[in-house]
Amino acid sequence: MSVRAGETGAAAYRRRAASLFPGGVNSPVRAYGAVGGEPPIIVEGKGAVVRDVDGREYLDYVGAFGPLILGHAHPAVVAAVRREAEAGGPFGATTPAEIELGAAIRAAMPSLERLRFVSSGTEAAMSALRVARAATRRDLVVKFEGGYHGHADGLLARAGSGLATLSLPASAGVAAVVAAQTLLARYNDLASVAAAFERHPGKIAAVIVEPVAANMGVVAPEAGFLDGLRELTARHGALLVFDEVITGFRVARGGAQARYHVAPDLTVLGKIVGGGMPVGAYGGRAELLDLVAPAGPVYQAGTLSGHPVAMAAGLATLGELGAELYARLEHLGAALETGLLEAAATAGRRVSIGRVGSLLTVFFRAAAPRDFDEVQEADADAFARFHRAMRDAGILLPPSPQEAWFLSAAHGMEDVARTVEAARTAFRA
Repeated sequence: MSVRAGETGAAAYRRRAASLFPGGVNSPVRAYGAVGGEPPIIVEGKGAVVRDVDGREYLDYVGAFGPLILGHAHPAVVAAVRREAEAGGPFGATTPAEIELGAAIRAAMPSLERLRFVSSGTEAAMSALRVARAATRRDLVVKFEGGYHGHADGLLARAGSGLATLSLPASAGVAAVVAAQTLLARYNDLASVAAAFERHPGKIAAVIVEPVAANMGVVAPEAGFLDGLRELTARHGALLVFDEVITGFRVARGGAQARYHVAPDLTVLGKIVGGGMPVGAYGGRAELLDLVAPAGPVYQAGTLSGHPVAMAAGLATLGELGAELYARLEHLGAALETGLLEAAATAGRRVSIGRVGSLLTVFFRAAAPRDFDEVQEADADAFARFHRAMRDAGILLPPSPQEAWFLSAAHGMEDVARTVEAARTAFRA
């Protein structure tokens, strides 16, 4: 396709992409539909900075939506990827890298006595729930409004006529009979979960939850919520599944389950454990994972599962994640939160911030939300104006009011100061 007169590099690429991909993108949020403006075409990243095809640089808080906890092109990760790529593969056989990464994950998260690598978080969540249904011989699953666990049919559901009732599909192409296997509850509301168990006694296989909600913006679990889920599932013979695709190795080396001292039956991982490469994993108690083929009757397979390049990138990333790094990320996150709140107050703008460690979200509402209904009350138009103003100032934020910002080890206090200064103007936009 030829470039039209007057088109910049980015415009030409966007026009070509529109002819190739649905909506011009390969994942919906990249289209910038929630914030307006044309999406950037990124060609390079180094540390905490990315550069677009037209040469403009941005301080990056997208971080590939989570996996780049060390920043872009970290030398240890680049070297590991290069070594594995030069060694050939994948081989369709087990490699040392997947064994080493599996052992490192289990050492950090002892609840994963066994685990299985897959190629995406969607695949991991889907497989974990298949195991849960096989183990309990039950069909129903409880998820939370606003929680996202990948695009498997059974997990694309929205609330029906009430709390913890049978759901309707939220996506075209999802059969109603499939969506009906998913029950909806409210995050941070144990009563809604208890009601689901009361309405469907002996029929619920599992409760799946982001222990820190991050796919509706960052909403922290209230005191007792995760412990309450642990007690409810145990009492009713169901399994507790933590979706730690975002929180795993992010909010602590041992994930949210270590930070909040609650051990799930099954865990879903992704993002950081692949160091920026496509990856997913699910794991849990040995007797549950031993239901998976070839050890047991639950079939799941993947040609590229345990891809040596992804395993090497993940292992190199985990090797850099020590207590000092997490303390530094906590400090940066707290400083950014404080600075943004002060900048908003100076501009006369009422906002709240949801933050856990190096994850945070600015909500354009006076109090931090505790569930998805409150998230949806935030002013999305105000966020869109804020996002565009921050981008004009060279700060790249996730293009949705319901996504987390991601700090990395490559960010520094000078980056926080620059971000806060840009926000002083952006909050007035």
